[in-house]
Amino acid sequence: MTAPVLHDLTHQVTTAMPVYPGDPEVSLHPALTTATAGVNVLSVHLGSQSGTHVDAPYHVDVTWPTLDGLPLERFTGPAVVADLRALPARTAVTADQLAPALALVVPGTVLLLATGWPRFWGTGRYLAHPYLTPEAARAIVAAGVRTVGVDALNVDPTPDPGPGDPAVAALLAGLADDHDPAPAPEPELAAHRILLGAEGGGVICENLTDLTVLLEAQARQKPITVSLFPLRLAAADGAPVRAVASIG
Repeated sequence: MTAPVLHDLTHQVTTAMPVYPGDPEVSLHPALTTATAGVNVLSVHLGSQSGTHVDAPYHVDVTWPTLDGLPLERFTGPAVVADLRALPARTAVTADQLAPALALVVPGTVLLLATGWPRFWGTGRYLAHPYLTPEAARAIVAAGVRTVGVDALNVDPTPDPGPGDPAVAALLAGLADDHDPAPAPEPELAAHRILLGAEGGGVICENLTDLTVLLEAQARQKPITVSLFPLRLAAADGAPVRAVASIG
């Protein structure tokens, strides 16, 4: 029997890595070194939503479950990948566009949305990703999916934070030449609220890396299992994960 092949779907955590506009910046630096203390210890400063991470329902509603209130089953399962790579910037993903993938889900399925946006990681274009319409989010929940991952910054549209925000100046430098329209107005974090507010509590994983290898495996009818286990932060809205796919 051939052993499954593991694929890392996690962005490396580095100082000054891209974060959602307004979120805490990421900083890594030596706290102790072998030269001075006999050991190397890294000081790590980041937000709960840094890099490849999961959102718990508490992220959008203080009355909903925190990260430690969710069952471990929410963070792993067989995966189905929706191919959305042909969509232009700031496109609203419809329920019809997800229908082929949703036809393949079973209870416990992790639905992954492949937008192709990891190619823009670290540039202003990364903010202009496709996003779920409320109708698409409701179709996901109606199909029984409780865990959704995306290879982009957000399942909702990410607004342009404006040039006055120094925390995102480097990202905005890349947006100047894109000429993408602003996101259409929607209820604030509508897709988040629908997915996370699903019966039993939902989970969203954002900032996955390139999902092309999973789409290719899916086309060959290879079984795919995804693990998105977060750091065990107490009473948290979310946490960074080491996202790993097992193929075969």
